[in-house]
Amino acid sequence: MANLEPRAQPKSRRDRQIEEVRHDPYLARSKPAEPAWCPSCGLVYHAGRWQRAERPSEPHRHFCPACLRLRDDFPAGIVTLNGDFDTAQREALLGLARRAEASEAAEHPLQRIMAVRVSKAHTVITTTDPHLAQRIGSTISHARGGRLTIDYSDDEYLVRVDWSAATPKD
Repeated sequence: MANLEPRAQPKSRRDRQIEEVRHDPYLARSKPAEPAWCPSCGLVYHAGRWQRAERPSEPHRHFCPACLRLRDDFPAGIVTLNGDFDTAQREALLGLARRAEASEAAEHPLQRIMAVRVSKAHTVITTTDPHLAQRIGSTISHARGGRLTIDYSDDEYLVRVDWSAATPKD
């Protein structure tokens, strides 16, 4: 006698719930008309991306996402360098951060350091892109050792990177 119970069907990929990917709220929902030119930084939007190029004749004025973040003081990355550094140590760390920025900006001109805020206990670097913040933290950690933590926010387009210098063993 044949089994008349229906067989359980394997779940297909369409049955799985897809989590929404968090996107940068500063990236436009639609592409700007080409050629576009950012009057603040001079980047040109051409061939589907912002890039360093000569200003085209009769461009559309359109602020790039990085300049909008700078205007609103709304970072996508926050790097905190913890420690009471003397001037030379702080300048060396900031030099590493600026070299990481230059390296990234060569290929991705929207990745910039927004601001550097210095206090006795720590130095805070804000960036226009979370990838740059992560790169700065990784660069400093690789060069100086210490403790690095990277925390991606679940509810906003933001990464927090904390670095602490290695403490001498007692």
